[in-house]
Amino acid sequence: MFNLKKKKIMNYSTLKKGLAVSFVALMGASTLANAQDSTMTTSSAKVFGGRGQYRTWSFGVNGGVLSPFLAIGGSNDFTNADVNLGYGISLKKQLGHAFALEGNILRGKVSGTNKDAANGSQFGVRSFETEIGYAADIRGVVNVATVDFLRRENSVNFYVSAGYGLVAYSPSTIATSGTVTDWKDVSGDTRDKKYVKEAYIPVGAGVKFKVSDRVAFNLGYTMQFIDGDNFDGVYAKATTKDKYSYGYAGLDFSLGSKAKPALEWVNPLALMYDELKDPSLRQEVEALKNRVSNVEKSIEDLKKDTDGDGVADQFDKCAGTPAGTAVDGSGCPLPKMQADSAMVTVTGFEPIQFEFNSSVLKTESYPILDKLSSTLRENGGKATLKGYASSEGTAAYNMKLSKDRANSVKTYLVNAGLNSSQVTAKGYGEANPIASNDTEEGRIQNRRVESSRL
Repeated sequence: MFNLKKKKIMNYSTLKKGLAVSFVALMGASTLANAQDSTMTTSSAKVFGGRGQYRTWSFGVNGGVLSPFLAIGGSNDFTNADVNLGYGISLKKQLGHAFALEGNILRGKVSGTNKDAANGSQFGVRSFETEIGYAADIRGVVNVATVDFLRRENSVNFYVSAGYGLVAYSPSTIATSGTVTDWKDVSGDTRDKKYVKEAYIPVGAGVKFKVSDRVAFNLGYTMQFIDGDNFDGVYAKATTKDKYSYGYAGLDFSLGSKAKPALEWVNPLALMYDELKDPSLRQEVEALKNRVSNVEKSIEDLKKDTDGDGVADQFDKCAGTPAGTAVDGSGCPLPKMQADSAMVTVTGFEPIQFEFNSSVLKTESYPILDKLSSTLRENGGKATLKGYASSEGTAAYNMKLSKDRANSVKTYLVNAGLNSSQVTAKGYGEANPIASNDTEEGRIQNRRVESSRL
């Protein structure tokens, strides 16, 4: 009994020292958090830059108070809680600005008495003390709020957490008669296990203070709900489950490259606002607009053909050629014999094929059209385009579709440098099929534009 009282005195003394240290550390954290405003470097992270631009791993150490009671109340097998120290470590992976997965390991002791019960005892037990060999769990951690929400990098974060774990413990009780029952090393079905093992659910909340770019001060409270009724060594109520709580203070250390900010401290809304207000970004947008305008003007200059002979001014060595004159690739008039031969109809260009119910050019048609465009630019003359359709749909619709296909080819040739007057586009609907419309293979061949040069 003397030893038990001595333990209580030591625990209360240690608690006072721990609370004092926590208070001093908290004050220091607040001071450093305010002082860092003048020295914090601006983050280079972007809103849609991905997790790779941040530090996402952190390691923590903590110590605090273990109790068989919870802040939210509930039933207990003992009337009074002793104060005992616990300690633990954590490893966290930040998956987003507001969510992380955290692994935790805790050790310590939990104890309580029935000193306020009648005769200082109930259920035949005066007190208990449970050694926690280990309590290991994985939790989801959510950042729910921050005091300075509009800053690019926060210095105070509130969070909640919940998860699932396994606790290994050995309870010891002192009966009303003074008999001590210790379950250590005699646990399990065969009474040869060191600890009793049960699943538990941790639910907690806390607040973090950013001390520096690498270190954060952490204050938290976690309630552990155990899937069993023997944590305190007493089967008092068949339908109840035991639980205990852990109030702690600790330090978290951010791991990774110093050049990257820690993801949990970066606010995406503030980051986006900051980017939109960034004058350098606006300057880049304006510069991009100017470059696009210059490119568009250069393209128009390249296409300019003042005398309408089909050769752009920059390549035209014989400016002012009369309209209708057959010219070569340099824009100079062809000799009479060559001009006469250029007026002969030239066939041999492959048909331009189209998908069902579409007038969009296929990429495999580009080489054919480039060849036709090059021939006309170099040798002059005009092109006739005849659009066709397969027999699906009404005749009126297919006539419109065939015209659209012919005009798609004309648009490509004009954009390639030909004068619009050099290209004639006509639609013939379902007329002049080159294959049977009774089969899909035949219909594919009939969806076409035929081209010829005069």
